[in-house]
Amino acid sequence: MSWTTPWAPTAAELNSCIQCGLCLPVCPTFRLTGDEAASPRGRLTAMSAVAAGAPLSDAFEEMMGFCLQCRACEAACPSLVPFGRAMEGARAELAVQRPTRRRRLRTAMVGRSGIAGRTPMRMVTAAAALAQRLGLGRLGGRIGRTVRGLRRLSVRPPTIRGTEHRSGPAPLGRVAVLAGCVMDPWFGGVHQATISLLIRAGYAVSVPDTQGCCGALAAHDGAAATAERLAAVNVAAFAGADVIVANAAGCSAHLKDYGHWAPNGNAVAERARDVTEVVAAAIDSGRLPALPPRSEAVVIHDPCHLRHAQRIFDQPRTIVRAAGYTTVDLDADGLCCGAAGMYSMFRPDTAAQLGRKKADLVRAAGPTLVVSANPGCEMQLRSHLGPDYRILHPVELYASALEDLEPSRPS
Repeated sequence: MSWTTPWAPTAAELNSCIQCGLCLPVCPTFRLTGDEAASPRGRLTAMSAVAAGAPLSDAFEEMMGFCLQCRACEAACPSLVPFGRAMEGARAELAVQRPTRRRRLRTAMVGRSGIAGRTPMRMVTAAAALAQRLGLGRLGGRIGRTVRGLRRLSVRPPTIRGTEHRSGPAPLGRVAVLAGCVMDPWFGGVHQATISLLIRAGYAVSVPDTQGCCGALAAHDGAAATAERLAAVNVAAFAGADVIVANAAGCSAHLKDYGHWAPNGNAVAERARDVTEVVAAAIDSGRLPALPPRSEAVVIHDPCHLRHAQRIFDQPRTIVRAAGYTTVDLDADGLCCGAAGMYSMFRPDTAAQLGRKKADLVRAAGPTLVVSANPGCEMQLRSHLGPDYRILHPVELYASALEDLEPSRPS
């Protein structure tokens, strides 16, 4: 049958794999199963077979759907295979060539009628806040685990969209902050810390009201046309910014891939930064202070789209140490926690298995204070670790430490 859409994996992408197998040990699904079909190498082989005319079968769809898209294989690959791009292309083909009612529902969930829409997200947020107040987090199973993973939500959370922030001459330029689909209503504390630190570092900060969801979830799930539409909105919204900052690892990684998703996408990709990059650079340059050491340690959880997709490893540790804490690492390979965007919704058993493994590593590390720079990872960790653990974004931890030291300083 071969490929039929412009998003399909290219011959160059597929042929760059030399079948060396170095990806196998770092692939979480291969580690769980030991099955070649559950490895990056196996998936690329299957994609090549389809490109040569093999049908898009149920088996092929299962192979593609089982992948977490953590991109750990990319960091281990000597041939620099763009596996994430190939996987997004394969899933886009499946969405077009094998349409089902379930697939259409998933596409709606990641578009403007779902998580990318402000009104639907307000409704979801209100429902989740009500679930918390009804004590549904005490339930077992998926519902209880999901509610336990959430921060305390407001039924009508404030938004940072459409706001402008400036303190002094802002010599370093203009930063536009991505509000995000989930970050804005659910992680207001991360936004507040982000804006406070950027202003203190010397930037003028804006949050364009015309922006939307970055489109990462749509791209990962094969809803390629939706991802393109969402990217086009943000290319226009961020046109006037010198730097574009996202404080969710999955979002910052996707913004850096906008060259693939919009005609003028490189204009965003070249200016996009994860907030940990910007804050760590400000600390290294002395524009943000390093605080005195304290006798407390923090466990560092590395989100896959920070560590593997963007190769950002040192920066969260720089931020935590600048807050005065000692850092404790988890696992050398940085295996996926199982959240993986919407993966935990559609494959809850595998996601829970990986989540338990990651939670066990955190418990073995010792400290009950954990940082993670991605919302899905934070929720996954909280749902499996329970109330005895405090989980924050690195910039929240640092901003809080600065406030403790200088409580009278305006933000």
